Amino acid sequence: MWSSRLFWRLFLSYSALTVAAAVAFAVVFQGRQREAVEIEVQERLRDEAIVVQSLAEAAWESPDAPVEELRAVWQPKLEALGMQIGTRLTLIQADGTVLADSATDARLLENHRDRPEIQLAIETGVAFKHRSSQSIHEEFEYCAVRVGSKESPRGFVRIALPWTPFETRLKATARFVAGTTTIVTMLALLATYWMARRLVGPLETLTHAAQAIAAGDVSQEVRVPNRDEIGMLAAAFNTMSNELTRRWEQLQSNRRERDENSELMETVLGSMIEGVVVIDARQRILYANPAAGPLLDFPSFRATGRSLFEAARHPRVQKVVEEVLAGRVPERVEYEVPRTNAIVALIASPLPGEPPPGAVLVLHDVSHLRRLENLRREFVSNVSHELKTPLTTIQAYTETLIDGAVDDPNINRKFLERIDEQAERLHRLILDLLSLARIESAEEAYELMPITVAETVRVCIDEHQAVAASKGVSLIVEPPTEEIVVWADEEGLLTVLNNLVDNAIKYTASGGRVTVRWRPDERRAVIEVEDTGIGIPKQHQSRVFERFFRVDKARSRELGGTGLGLSIVKHWVQVFGGTVEVISELGRGTKFVIRVPRR
Repeated sequence: MWSSRLFWRLFLSYSALTVAAAVAFAVVFQGRQREAVEIEVQERLRDEAIVVQSLAEAAWESPDAPVEELRAVWQPKLEALGMQIGTRLTLIQADGTVLADSATDARLLENHRDRPEIQLAIETGVAFKHRSSQSIHEEFEYCAVRVGSKESPRGFVRIALPWTPFETRLKATARFVAGTTTIVTMLALLATYWMARRLVGPLETLTHAAQAIAAGDVSQEVRVPNRDEIGMLAAAFNTMSNELTRRWEQLQSNRRERDENSELMETVLGSMIEGVVVIDARQRILYANPAAGPLLDFPSFRATGRSLFEAARHPRVQKVVEEVLAGRVPERVEYEVPRTNAIVALIASPLPGEPPPGAVLVLHDVSHLRRLENLRREFVSNVSHELKTPLTTIQAYTETLIDGAVDDPNINRKFLERIDEQAERLHRLILDLLSLARIESAEEAYELMPITVAETVRVCIDEHQAVAASKGVSLIVEPPTEEIVVWADEEGLLTVLNNLVDNAIKYTASGGRVTVRWRPDERRAVIEVEDTGIGIPKQHQSRVFERFFRVDKARSRELGGTGLGLSIVKHWVQVFGGTVEVISELGRGTKFVIRVPRR
């Protein structure tokens, strides 16, 4: 309350008015009181002056009478009369000589012709004057009455009342009025304080409640006992506070729900592999999920607020956005990111509104899909070609035999051997395709178990020893000093080694060597198959694990290869949870390095 500016403004304003009114009342009342007393005194003096005038006219009936004789007659009379009526009486000759005076010896008084009341009485007949007596030095109220006409005055009667009793009465009255006024003023100030506090107190309560609401505490309720407009204001404030609390809780609930939905949406959009970009009508990015950055080749965490064309300079993207914002729905388009060579499919949709206030861009990296489609086409083409070659050969030899060569003992056996050879090649190709399809489709649940590498290598070497010896190729095994056990499928690991060793023997000339070694490497085992064959050119090394890929297709077919062996190797190693890589130098040989988990 003491810090309320409104309280002090009201209290001081009304207090100032109250004090001013009290002072004005006291001053006016005192002035009117003095005026009333003066009127009362003057009326009394006038009445007494008229009575004395009628008695004193005899003093001037004999104008030639000596002054001393008149004094001897009138001095005692005036003293007695003055004593009787309680006033000072003075008879003054027309020339100003004091004839008699009830208060002092007239002979001692100077000429009174120059007294103010006498001067006024000459002119008006009756004159009043409040002044200090020059003879006895005391305040008097004088009344002078002229005897005779203005042109030929005979003398003057002057009556004076001492002003001290009246002054004492006026001062007493002033003290009473001042005391009364002070008491009334203090009571009025107390009443003003009470009224101001009663008025400002509820307002201050309302102010604090409003400030609390502004600070966020909306659950405010004020209790004001007033039955006036302030009470009505407090009731309206409580109603407003309750409604505000209800709406605030609803807003908080909606906000929490919106935040949860926003977090959920952010999580969903952030985990999508598709890129999502939202732009406004001015093509400024409002939102971009992390996947959108690589697809548009810009940093998505710094894209918000930037122009789409500034962040991603793709003319096709710009054209699609302009069409969407113009109200046209474009078809699905694809474009290539120059830096990464990724192929991106773009679908744009306008936001609701006319004209559209923005658009949503959905981007999907279809590079893998396009590569798979290319691989599928190449696979179909290769499979068709690989199947067509032996079938064409078989058909040609069969037709030749049917046309009569079957009866020729010199060529029928040779043709049948070629048919058997191509049929066997076709059989191996079909088996490799089935094996590769089975591994890729994961139709079989491969049970990985501890496999001893040395035992699997021994079986593989035993199977290829005769073929290697027939070609003059040395098979060398370099085992480690310790036994190594890996997690793998027994048949799969043997298939991997058979394919690698078989390829190494095929592409190594007579007198060369094929080395199989293995060693531990932390939590993995490293198996190497190295030959001294023709090697693989650098530009083809990244594609040797593709299906039907051959560095030298003619030589590969002559050697009976299907083009699927290394692809099968790669897929089996991936089943084991390992990796395979090739290290080769043209004309010096090739080394395949396999890393699989150890037990």
